[in-house]
Amino acid sequence: MAVYTDVPYEDLAAFIASYDIGNLLTFHGISEGVENSNYLLQTESGTYILTLYEKRVKAEDLPFFLCVMGHLAARGLSCPLPVQTRQGTVLQTLCGRPAALFTFLKGISLRRFEAAHCYSLGIAMARMHQAGMDLPMQRPNSLSVAGWQELFTACGDQADTVHSGLRTLIADSLDEVRHRWPVDLPCGLIHADLFPDNVFFAAGTTEVSGLIDFYFACTDILAYDLAIVLNAWCFEADGSFNATRARALLAGYRSLRPLSTAELDALPLLARGAALRFLLTRLYDWINTPPDALVKRKDPMDYVRRLRFHRQIHTPAEYGL
Repeated sequence: MAVYTDVPYEDLAAFIASYDIGNLLTFHGISEGVENSNYLLQTESGTYILTLYEKRVKAEDLPFFLCVMGHLAARGLSCPLPVQTRQGTVLQTLCGRPAALFTFLKGISLRRFEAAHCYSLGIAMARMHQAGMDLPMQRPNSLSVAGWQELFTACGDQADTVHSGLRTLIADSLDEVRHRWPVDLPCGLIHADLFPDNVFFAAGTTEVSGLIDFYFACTDILAYDLAIVLNAWCFEADGSFNATRARALLAGYRSLRPLSTAELDALPLLARGAALRFLLTRLYDWINTPPDALVKRKDPMDYVRRLRFHRQIHTPAEYGL
């Protein structure tokens, strides 16, 4: 989440008037994240999240994202739900941007977490993957291998200004992943962005209370979603890999959805791809984020270190799994 588009009070009050949620009381921008503009709203009926969809989110993809949240919620998963206007619509326009209002999901995102949290996250991921099997819509992953190449083309020439040798590291890794990327593993709905700030836990517990921010959700390799989470949850601040958390994550996941030998064997390559994907998007944003945007840029160097680690791994056993 972030704020790129400033919303005047008068415009927001008029926007809120089309909903049956009472008058606007307070609102403020949410700075976390990098994709859309988000505001926390308090009205006479409760708390809501307002999202304005910025340039990276394509308008034609919005029905899919909204379908995903409704579909998962109908199957018992806790996630934000789009609020309908009095006319029964969920998408409107605000300040020249597509916009939607969502229910507020209770819970806390963690900065520090243990193996037990990863176990619960594994269970939540497996439930999400299973619930998505009968999703009536599909969306190709626009940030898979072809998308990585496009990002590299757009920002690769400036990579060495961020870190010496970075352009060569990315080019070599991209070439390797492109030629070895699996095409025959089980696919379905994946979240594709389950970082700690997109997972809520019930306060004082290790239980997942909800998942948010489905704006990278797509149809892709299920084990790739696990590889993304291995990168996001299983590294320490000093860059070392936490095998205990990784084992807990996979144990929770496999308690509901077993992984095939082929899926396990592909994890090192999938993890390299996941590290490369987030390295490239962070690098692009690091170079191109406007200086006046209310958004916290994420350091691409975190994923440089993870990519280098994964390039040394060839079997799941080398992760300690």
